[in-house]
Amino acid sequence: MTGLVDPRRALELFDQGATVVFQGLQRYHQPLADLVAELELELGHPCQANAYLTPPGSQGFAVHSDSHDVFVFQTAGSKDWEVHDPATDEVERVTMEPGLLLYLPTGTPHAARAQETVSLHVTIGINQLTWRDLTRRTVEDLLPAPEHLPAGYLDDPAALRDGLATRLRALADELEGVDTGAVAEDAVRRFLTSRVPRLRGGLHDVLTEVADDTELRRRTGRPCVLLDRDDRVEVLLGDRAVTMPAWLRPALDVVRTARTLRPADLPISEQARLVLCRRLVREGLLEVSAP
Repeated sequence: MTGLVDPRRALELFDQGATVVFQGLQRYHQPLADLVAELELELGHPCQANAYLTPPGSQGFAVHSDSHDVFVFQTAGSKDWEVHDPATDEVERVTMEPGLLLYLPTGTPHAARAQETVSLHVTIGINQLTWRDLTRRTVEDLLPAPEHLPAGYLDDPAALRDGLATRLRALADELEGVDTGAVAEDAVRRFLTSRVPRLRGGLHDVLTEVADDTELRRRTGRPCVLLDRDDRVEVLLGDRAVTMPAWLRPALDVVRTARTLRPADLPISEQARLVLCRRLVREGLLEVSAP
């Protein structure tokens, strides 16, 4: 098997001053999974949680900067942070202790060293989606099929000038007709169907018989965005989208706005609401409330 940690070697390295890094901790630690899921919905940007365990008096990394925004919170011990102002290179020193939060905008040079005791801190990285990304994707969808540059353009740059001008005019005409509402909806759909599935307790839920009085609740950090599609409604669930008949819209509106509910709360027939709730449990939007 590959990808396994040698615990004895890890302990030896830690004893020598190495920092232990837990990458993507939101995949394994439920409180961080919930925090990251809610942050992603609040911000509209992908997020990731890492943890750094540093032995006393050690420093994990030299001064460096990240290509994304970072929130740092200390959970055990203390750590001295050296934070540089990117504009002036002035240095500020901050001692992080449990209960404190540090925000580092993209490109902020920094380094940190543990003090007299072992230090554990968690970082939440915000991998920003940008206007540049959205603009590039919109333009790329309008570009024509690839064409070779004409032979002989090295001796006749005008061939490039005229050809480029023609293509840019055509692209400008295409851009005039862009439906920005459709582009915006596609961006929302793209984000809300590409998140990591979060299905803790899913096996228990699908094996539980959902009755009309069973208490259900929305899973933490799971969206429920409804997009009308003529006689259908598309439901964006975070990691996927499902399509349902439009007549279920009133019931889905209740699901979308309620923190907890029972199938009996939905304004459709008993058979239909039980089928709907059981489907939404299987899809991971709803979970059975604990007794």
